[in-house]
Amino acid sequence: QVQLVESGGGLVQPGGSLRLSCAASGRILSFDTMGWYRQAPGKQRELVAEVSGGNANYADSVAGRFTISGDNIKNTVELQMNSLKPEDTAVYYCNGHWGYGLEFWGQGTQVTVSS
Repeated sequence: QVQLVESGGGLVQPGGSLRLSCAASGRILSFDTMGWYRQAPGKQRELVAEVSGGNANYADSVAGRFTISGDNIKNTVELQMNSLKPEDTAVYYCNGHWGYGLEFWGQGTQVTVSS
């Protein structure tokens, strides 16, 4: 049974930092792409950042504040989030997928930015 296990969410004040981590458990081939999505209450899930073959892609809303790093061989991905804003509050989901469409999701970790 393959699972993506996330850690690192929590409560932080505006301007603070958090680091999210995700690792795949179980026997699985290396993902083509790993990334992070988020879903705020009442909103659709959106891409935050993804990394594939060493190339990273960021949503405009987080570019310059968030940094994604991953190891596609080990199937791990991390998201360093700096200068957090209240609008970053959401459940963050780890995603791993291959080019032909099969994908896995983590269970989600809550990030709350509030004073």
